[in-house]
Order: sequence, then C-alpha cells, then structure tokens
Amino acid sequence: MKILHLISQHPQQTGSGFYVQNLIRNCSRKGYQNHLIAGISGNVHPELPGIPPDNCTYIPFSCPPLDFTIPGMSDVMPYPSSRFSDLSEQQLLCYTSVFADTIRKTVQVFCPDVIHSHHLWLATVIARSVCPHIPMVTSCHSTDLRQYLQNPHLQQKIYSLEQIQTILALSQTQAEQIVEIHGLQREKIDIVGGGYDTSRFSIGKKAETPPVQLLYAGKLSASKGVPLLLEAYAQLDDPRTHLHLVGSGSGAEKDRCIQLANNLGNRISVHGALPQEKLAQLMAECHVFILPSFFEGLPLVLLEALSSGCRIICSDLPGCKELLGSAPQDLVEFIELPNMVKVDQPDPSQMDLLTQRVIRSLKKITETVLTSPPPSPGSIASITHTYSWESVFSRIEQAYKKAISR
Repeated sequence: MKILHLISQHPQQTGSGFYVQNLIRNCSRKGYQNHLIAGISGNVHPELPGIPPDNCTYIPFSCPPLDFTIPGMSDVMPYPSSRFSDLSEQQLLCYTSVFADTIRKTVQVFCPDVIHSHHLWLATVIARSVCPHIPMVTSCHSTDLRQYLQNPHLQQKIYSLEQIQTILALSQTQAEQIVEIHGLQREKIDIVGGGYDTSRFSIGKKAETPPVQLLYAGKLSASKGVPLLLEAYAQLDDPRTHLHLVGSGSGAEKDRCIQLANNLGNRISVHGALPQEKLAQLMAECHVFILPSFFEGLPLVLLEALSSGCRIICSDLPGCKELLGSAPQDLVEFIELPNMVKVDQPDPSQMDLLTQRVIRSLKKITETVLTSPPPSPGSIASITHTYSWESVFSRIEQAYKKAISR
C-alpha cells in the first residue's frame, strides 16, 4: 500500500506533527510506502527520525510565492506563524494554488493508493478537489473544529468533506462534534483514539521529595492556561515544590509567559522546547504533570505523563475526562472550568475563581505526593493500555483498507 500523508503545518513541535511522525513510522514497519507533504518555514527542512528526506515534499512559507509566515491550526504556535483569520483573500488564493500544485505533482509521481490528510480544514479540501478519484482518510485533531467556529468568513471554503471516505476521530466526544459542526453522517467517522510512544515514555526513578517536581509541557499560550498556572503558582508560594516549564511559543503571549516565569526566580526552571527524548527523561523524573488548558481534543501528553509515573492536574474538558475519568482520585485532579466567552477563552470575571481552583489542586496533589506511595504500574496500565501506537495503528490500518474498498 502506498500512502500520501498531508499536513499543512510543521510536522514537528505540535501534537498533530508528532502524531504524523508516529503514524508514518508505524506504516513503514508494516511495509507500506509513505510520502509526506508538509509546510515549513523558509527552506529549513526538518529532520524526522525514521523518515527519509527523499520521502518528503515540503511547502516553504516566508519566501515567494508564499511570502507570509506559515498559518497554524492554533492561533499561537511554537514557532513564528500567521493566523488563518488574518490572511487576505489574495494570500488564501496563493495558499490554495501552491498546495494544489504540490499535491497534484506529488500524486503524479508517487501514485498513492490512499491519501491521509490531517485536519478538516483547507489543505484537506484542496486535496479532495485535486484528487477526487483517490480514496481519502482524514484525521481530526480538534484545532480544525476550533478554526471553523472562530472563522465564520472561511466556512464557505470548507466544503466537500462528505466526499472523504473515512474521517478519523480521536474520541467519542470529537466524533459528535464533527457531526454537529459539519453535518456529516456518523457512519463516516471511525473512532481510532490517539497513540503515544510506549517505548519512550515509561516509569523511571523519581526525584527525591521534597521538593515535589511539577511539570508543564506544551505551547506557551493563554489558551493552554500557562499564564493562569504561573499566576496561581506565584500565589501558592510553597517551598516544597518546584515547577518546570517546557515549550515554546510566539508573540505577546509567549513574552507574557516568560515574564511571569521570570518573576518566580529559582522556584521555576524554564527549559524552552525539548526534543521528545529529553521531555521523556524529564517526565520520568517529575511527580506531577499539569495541563490547565481551556481547549483540547484528546491530549496525548497526559498519557505520556501518566505512563511516566506522573500524577495529573488537568482541566475538566471532555477529552481529558474521556482519557482519565476512570482514574483513581489520588492520581488525577480535575480543574473545573468556568463559563467560556469563546471556545478557548474563559469569562474574565471568573479568572480569580479559576486561579483559586488551580491553587487548591496544586496544594492537594502536593500533599498526596508527599504522603502517599507512587502510582502503581497496574493502575497506570489500566488507563493507558488501549492507547499504544500499536493499538491505534491497527484501527487506522483498517480505515485505510475500508476506504480503498469503497
């Protein structure tokens, strides 16, 4: 089987980028031929472990003809980026033209049996228009649903999704959202879940306590709840804890996160972006992972942290509850989110209340770490076992075969 993979943004540094990399490596292990089309910044080609450069075609931004920074599926990306909401009609036309031309030429040479695109967004629509005769599978990552809701002026450009053979959802909640937002038939959607690398993320020797080692890893942005976390941690003022901040961002939101972190002095370690192997090592040493996000699909980083032996503090979003709702109470602390004025923005009048909820969760889980034995491998495995990449890929592989047979 020959599979053409398509993602419009960097194939690294984000959850969907790592998802694509893991997917291609699993396809290769089964003997399938793969080719990747992805967006990049300038002409800096990424090094993707296990994926030969000859199997990749990159679409460069920040140089002609796409002389603007690469648009990201989130408004704040861990690298310089544009927002789809800010692109002019001329920029959108150029974007469409370059992606269409690249997809068309790659298909002529590679002759794929199936196209696997990522995000129910513009690149997927372009690929479906250019190659209507090739079976297509598309993964939803939730950020695409958020873009659709936040950009009513672009909704008319998201058409022909019903012509996709199979749409892959990360969760039951996401599948319901796809039906509600795009009006697609439920039988077109397969729930395949998300996968994490079991060979990389595993329980290691934890650091001695105190201090309790707390970890956030992800984009440095407001929608991820990073300023909220840093402001709550400043008020916590507990010398028995130490916070690690991992990730990168861009623009004013990143600057604000860094300033708040600098105000914490030696109570925090700011690591910047870390490669996956370094992040896995840090997770194995830390006791608590924190994800106070305002919007998520199925946050696989929670599985990586849990598999590394971390207790979890996270928002009570549907994707988080779907992953960890059955976990023992001493393993997970859910933060109740207030009313949202936008899909990823809480009511500003509720922020003080939300800050106090984060502080309470930090206090409670700190005491749990200091007074209780570490999480047992059995309790962790009972949650994570269905999310190995082997399990997830078997479901994706069936989707490929079903799409080709239709």
